[in-house]
Amino acid sequence: MLRISKLTDYATVLLASLSGADGGLTSASELAESTGIGLPTVSKLLKELQRAGLVRSTRGARGGYQLARPADEITAAQIIDAVEGPVALTECASDHGSCDLEASCRVGHSWQQVSMAIRSSLQELRLTTLIAHDATVRAPDLGAALGRGGWRPLTRV
Repeated sequence: MLRISKLTDYATVLLASLSGADGGLTSASELAESTGIGLPTVSKLLKELQRAGLVRSTRGARGGYQLARPADEITAAQIIDAVEGPVALTECASDHGSCDLEASCRVGHSWQQVSMAIRSSLQELRLTTLIAHDATVRAPDLGAALGRGGWRPLTRV
């Protein structure tokens, strides 16, 4: 099953909360209280999101966190990358040369195409869409993203 981690889910919740702050600063403890996520987890995620350039921090008594750019410029792919690293379904889809079977594999290229299609869809999905209560998220046409009119069955090895 493909599933994002709880930490990525929590990071999205934190970013959504920051997007509602209208550019103002919000402390880690305020975020923990308003979201119900533990302060140690909030602090850890804010550091990762800051390292990825998704949030900005200001130190001091009146300091806190805010989005580094507008919510409609933050993608689901960027959030996942910040917490989990790049999306890849298989070893060969993430880094060439890291699979012992790569030289003789007949399906790796297909999995790489699927990974690229999923990544492309995640890059199109914006934080504003993720937080919209009344938004309908359309399932992407992965067949089109793969350069086909639809899915073709994979040939057995």
